[in-house]
Amino acid sequence: MRKKLLSYLLMAFLTMAALGGCAGGTGESSGDNSSKEPVYGGSVVVGIQQDVDSLDPHKATAAGTKEILFNIFEGLVKADENGNLVKAIASDYTISEDGLVYTFTLRENVKFHNGNVVTAEDVEYSLERASGLLDGTPLISSLKTLTSVDIIDNQTVQVTVGSANTELIYSFTAAIIPKGSGEDEQADPIGTGPFSFVSYTPQEGIVIAKNADYWQEGLPYLDEVKFKIVNSPDTALMDLQGGSIDIYPYLTDSQAAEVKNTGDFQVLAAPSDVVQALFLNNAVEPLNNVKVRQAICYALDKESINTFVAGGNATLVGSAMLPSLKDYYVELNDVYGTTANVEKAKELLKDAGYPDGFDLKIMVPSNYAFHMQTAEVAVEQLKAAGINATIDAVEWNTWLTECYQGRNYEATICGITCDMTPGYLLNRFQTESSKNFINFKNAEYDAAYLKAQESLDLKEKADYYGQLQKILVEDAGTAFIQVPPITIAMKKELGGYKFYPIYVQDMSTVYYTK
Repeated sequence: MRKKLLSYLLMAFLTMAALGGCAGGTGESSGDNSSKEPVYGGSVVVGIQQDVDSLDPHKATAAGTKEILFNIFEGLVKADENGNLVKAIASDYTISEDGLVYTFTLRENVKFHNGNVVTAEDVEYSLERASGLLDGTPLISSLKTLTSVDIIDNQTVQVTVGSANTELIYSFTAAIIPKGSGEDEQADPIGTGPFSFVSYTPQEGIVIAKNADYWQEGLPYLDEVKFKIVNSPDTALMDLQGGSIDIYPYLTDSQAAEVKNTGDFQVLAAPSDVVQALFLNNAVEPLNNVKVRQAICYALDKESINTFVAGGNATLVGSAMLPSLKDYYVELNDVYGTTANVEKAKELLKDAGYPDGFDLKIMVPSNYAFHMQTAEVAVEQLKAAGINATIDAVEWNTWLTECYQGRNYEATICGITCDMTPGYLLNRFQTESSKNFINFKNAEYDAAYLKAQESLDLKEKADYYGQLQKILVEDAGTAFIQVPPITIAMKKELGGYKFYPIYVQDMSTVYYTK
């Protein structure tokens, strides 16, 4: 009976995640051409905000990198625009009743960009490399639970895991690469996606070309896509207006209004899969004092930030969870409120030993206009409570190495992204997580997270995720602000752009119209 129940729960979880994905659909638009007849051919230039951190799909960590690599690499399964998990390199898969064995049947005649057909040996190699079974170093942390990858026959691979986890199936979106190619992927990425890698120029961009052998019939439409790195929001706007960028997916509210007025672009919008926050380094003084962190939370006026930066279109949040994951989201905006409580902030600072406030440097990646504008508003709000906050605007690579990887910062404004599972947003706050760049340490949190992962009861799992959100917020691990909208500009003659529940730019469905 328990085995049948587990099988049901695994399917139920997939259904819940699909229905409550981080964002989905095609969003709202101004002049959307998606209903017009597509034509094949042509090239587009897509503006991106940052350089890539790695072209190796198993080593890439930045969301801005993954949004590009989505076009080059595929896993056994992949996400679609509606939040569903669909089969990709695998034509079918089954999960054993005890949740410990995953059996994948490979799709026939899927080819790598080098012309070779994907084999079971390629899948075995890719999963062993990503999980750490190959050399003891897991490159994708969620796959370290894999205990073996076995080839059953030419078209079948069996994966055994150490413990059942209802969310693990999503980790099999990990890229499948040619056997033995791991060390070559950084210089010459080879995948099975709708586009193949052509060239990469640091600080300039990436060029990809149509994969004529792509397994999904009819895709892609475009012959070539150029991802152009645009480090300055002002430059992005000038490039759009000057015609050197065809698609730009990161408009602020003010930029969207200006682009609309030109009449040359469609402006499309949908909820994003990003939780924006003023992240606080819990390991540095005075942010290692919980009362100081709580004071910062009380000092922020999230409603004003939403108004001035997002045009009132963001969703205010009190925790590291997307409201669209409704079965797991806990409404915690009332803990610190959505408007500033300056007196409470000052009271906490006095209790913490900082009656005259303190200096706070907020590191912000300057290429993200939305985060920069948020920082400008937040700085003034913090000053009202006696906190002398200043903005340290840095280039993306500096932010990535100093802030995210090196944890050499005091505070930062940025966003964390979702991968279709609630655990992804919360796992980074475990004490030992390599992604725990705020240095949050809470034994109760760590214990609850492990229990959430081990639970096979969906209601119980949701309860644990609720506990995690409450612990993180009550301990003021960081000051959560909002889920921003994602607003793109696209030339009027283009169609087919899709918003996804994960941070990707899927160019396979984009086309020119007749």
